[in-house]
Amino acid sequence: MPHDHAHPAAPSAPPQRAAPGTTPSGVARATRIGVGGPVGSGKTALVAALCRALRAEVRVGVVTNDIYTTEDAEALRRMGVLDNARIVAVETGCCPHTAIRDDISANLDAVEGLEVAQGPLDLVLIESGGDNLTATFSYGLVDRQVFVIDVAGGDKVPRKGGPGVTSSDLLVVNKTDLADRVGADLEVMRRDAAAKRGDRPTLFTSLVAPHGADAVAGWVRDQLTSSTGG
Repeated sequence: MPHDHAHPAAPSAPPQRAAPGTTPSGVARATRIGVGGPVGSGKTALVAALCRALRAEVRVGVVTNDIYTTEDAEALRRMGVLDNARIVAVETGCCPHTAIRDDISANLDAVEGLEVAQGPLDLVLIESGGDNLTATFSYGLVDRQVFVIDVAGGDKVPRKGGPGVTSSDLLVVNKTDLADRVGADLEVMRRDAAAKRGDRPTLFTSLVAPHGADAVAGWVRDQLTSSTGG
C-alpha cells in the first residue's frame, strides 16, 4: 500500500557508489540495481522485461520486497522470467523505504545469500515494495537505482519532485500508451523531468509494447559495462 506520510528524504547528493567486488563469502559480487516507485507504476513489469531482455547475455538474479507477502516474487516465477531459484523475496513487515534505505540488513542478507547459492551472478535487480516519491535506495545496498512512475498519475508527477524523481540514476515514465486516455501531456512530463533532474536520464516507456523495455535494457547494459571497466 502507498504511504501518504512523509519519510525523511535521502541526501540529494548520494554517497559515492561502491564498485562491485566480492561478497563476505568471497564470491564475486554482481552489479546491483534497485527498482523503486509507487504502487502500480510498473516495477514488477519492468523487472520481468529486463530479465527477458538480458538473461541470454548475463547471469541475472532478483530480490523482491513486499510488506507482508511474497506476491511480486511469485508473479515473476509464474511468468518464468528466470529459474525460480534466482528469484528470492523479502517480507519487510514495515514501510517499503525502511528495508531499502534505512535498515538494509534483510536485503543485504537476501542478495548475498542469492549470490552464494546461485553465483557468480553479473546483475541483481532489487525491487522495492510500492512507496511514494520519497523512496530511494541506500547506496550501501545498490550501485544504481531506477525510479518508475506512470502517466496515469498525471503529468504533474515529475514537477512534484521528491528524491525518487530527482536523485535516481534513471527515471522511467511508464504507460505512455495511456497518455491520451488520462489527459497527460508527455512533453510536459519530459520538460519537467529535465528541469528537476538536470543531466540525469529519463526514459519514456510502454511496457505492454513488444520492445517497450529496450531503452531501459540498453541503459542497464551501459551500467554493467561501466562497472566492469569494459
